[in-house]
Order: sequence, then C-alpha cells, then structure tokens
Amino acid sequence: MTGRLVVVGGGQAAFALVAKLRALKDERPITIIAAEASHPYQRPPLSKKYLLGEADLSRLMFRPESWYPDNHVDIRLSTEVTSIDRAAKTVTLSDGATLHYAYLALATGATPRRLPADIGGDLEGVFTVRDYRDADRLGLEMQEGRRALVIGGGYIGLEAAAVARGRGLDVTVIEMADRILARVASPATATILKAIHTARGVDVREKTGLVRLLGENGRVTGAELTDGFVLPVDVVIAGIGVTANDALARDADLEVANGIVVDSHARTSDPAIFAMGDCAVLPFEGSRVRLESVQNAVDQAEAAAAIIAGGDAPYQPKPWFWSDQYDVKLQIAGFCMGFDDTFVRPGPREGSVSVWYFRGGKLIAVDAVNDAKSYVVGKKLIEMGRTPERAALEDPATDLKALTL
Repeated sequence: MTGRLVVVGGGQAAFALVAKLRALKDERPITIIAAEASHPYQRPPLSKKYLLGEADLSRLMFRPESWYPDNHVDIRLSTEVTSIDRAAKTVTLSDGATLHYAYLALATGATPRRLPADIGGDLEGVFTVRDYRDADRLGLEMQEGRRALVIGGGYIGLEAAAVARGRGLDVTVIEMADRILARVASPATATILKAIHTARGVDVREKTGLVRLLGENGRVTGAELTDGFVLPVDVVIAGIGVTANDALARDADLEVANGIVVDSHARTSDPAIFAMGDCAVLPFEGSRVRLESVQNAVDQAEAAAAIIAGGDAPYQPKPWFWSDQYDVKLQIAGFCMGFDDTFVRPGPREGSVSVWYFRGGKLIAVDAVNDAKSYVVGKKLIEMGRTPERAALEDPATDLKALTL
C-alpha cells in the first residue's frame, strides 16, 4: 500500500474513491486536487432542496473538513491539474507545483452545455447549474412573479421547472424534440410527467426550440422561439445536456470518446490511470455508455478503490436513478437503452404509476412514479436477470413482491 494516489476532481466519484480506500484500511498517501474552493459536497440537491432553501451547503458536505486530515488525505482546493506526464508519472498543477503519482484517478465530471453567446447565452439572467455558486446566483433571481424560461425537457430541465414553479415563477419549458425526455425515457413516462407539470401551471412546449434570446442593457428580456412566438422572460435556465470533462485525458493521449474510455476495472488505456463517474465511458451490456448518476459515480469509484487496494473484481453496473419534482418522486431502476416495448401499471394509490421496459422480451428498466414497491421489485428483478410472465406483471391484483421469491 505504497505509492501516492492523485485524484483529480472534488465531486461524488472522487470522494467515494478516497472514502472507500480508507474504509479498506488502505494507508497509501492520497492527494485530491479540487477546482472548487469548497470541500466535496453533494451536487444533486443543488437543483432541488438547495435552490428551494430547504438545505444549506453545510448539510450537503460528505464529511466535515476535519475528516480529511484525520484520514491523512491531502486536499488542495481552488487548484486544477493542467497536464499529465504519463512517462514520468507526474501531474502539473495550476499553482506550478508538480506531483508524482503511482496511480492517478480522473474524476473530472461533466460540464453543463451553455447557450452560444451569439444567440444571447452571455446575457445576464441566463444560467446553467454546476456548482453551489451557480445555484446561489440563480436562487437570487428566482423571485415570485417573474417569468422563467427553461430550455430543454430532460430531467435537469424539468427539475429546474419544478423548483421555479415552487418559488412562484411563471414557467415555460421548451423542448426541440417531439416530446420531453425523448433521449432518456419512454413516451408513457414523458406523458405522465408532462401532465404533472401542466397541472401545476407550467407551459410545456414540445417541438419548439430557441432562435435567440433578446436583451436590453446586457440583461435578458425575451426569447424568440422557432414557432415564431416571442416570449417575455426574466430568467433563463439552460438544461441542454452536459459535456464530459475529458480534455485533460485527451491531451495526455488517453483514449476518449465523448468521455474517458475505461475497461470493466475502471482503467483507462494507461493501466496506472483510472477514470470514474460522469467523465467515464464504460462497458455495459455490449455497448459503451456514460452513466450520469450518483449511483454510478459511487459504485464505479468504490470498485476502482478495491482494484487499487489489490482486488481484481470487475465493476458490474446496476444502474438506478431518481428525480424529485414537486411532491413527485420518480425512481428509475435499470437502463432503458434500446427498449422496444413498454406497458404502464397503475400503482396502489392515486397518482402512483410505473412504466416497465423490455428489450427482446427481457425486462430492462422500470420508471416508478410515487410507487416505491414497483421500483424496489423492478430493481431486484433486473439485478436477478429475471423477467416474470407479462400477464402477471400487468395484472394489478398481482403481489409484485411474490415475483422476486
């Protein structure tokens, strides 16, 4: 257990890697290089409870600041890695320092895509949310009675719309595709969530894109849409996806493909360098995917920690996700990539429902809306590799739990 591990990044995957190594009694020297001024904290609540004022930054911290020296973890805040020298096994830092590593872990995450400046993306009042400072600035703008435009009908956009509506703003969501959630969920799930937002007063416009934002004195005042409508707006939130932070790996001649390519042990094309979390492209069911979720960041990082500590078990992804919108909890088990069939199962209470996904007759995912039992059972079935008889699944009288016995 000798030889320094240098971890690039200060998010969920970085912390999970280091915490797991210490839990495994691995005592090697560890240095975390974190670009932010804050110690590692949870990011998903930034677009939910944090923006709603229900949780402050101290509640989002993974551990108190004292945890790091107490566990002999050197953490360097407000610092970036500017280059990797794979031959010398060193990294150069933004403060000019050089660190030698035995192993290097890239947990660099992803960056929200911004609107281009030539269509108004640099106007005041236009936001993406990546860190708590972004959320703080957006929170100041979310004042009751103001008009918010959310660009993008994915989960991030819908969560932002729910928070804005909850704070009393008039909210419009625009989505260029034929429907919201086109990339990540079935038409059935999209219909359910659209109805939830519409019932709460959100104007959801599908097949509608942005031509340009309008502004006065450097401040956004409106949006020209592809349907010809000009919408007055005070605040714009861009939820148009993320870009993997793979530039450092690319400059070091590691294999990249819209993310840092890793094997089932989280190793990059250089066996001394690992990558994990939102920046990593990993093997999953015969394909290469990036799994943008807390679950993957933690599980993949912990699997990598076991490898670094001397293990050899491959990481076997068992994806699950969640999204909180208003008083609605969407829990997702599995990964719906390539689905060819779905059905909708009513839940036990009003407003609860689940959508079950199949590919080639095999159960691959479940979206559960306020339906924890369907989520738990679906997750267990998928992890067991079991697909019950379709008639039993579709029958509301079936005791779902009995299907896992």
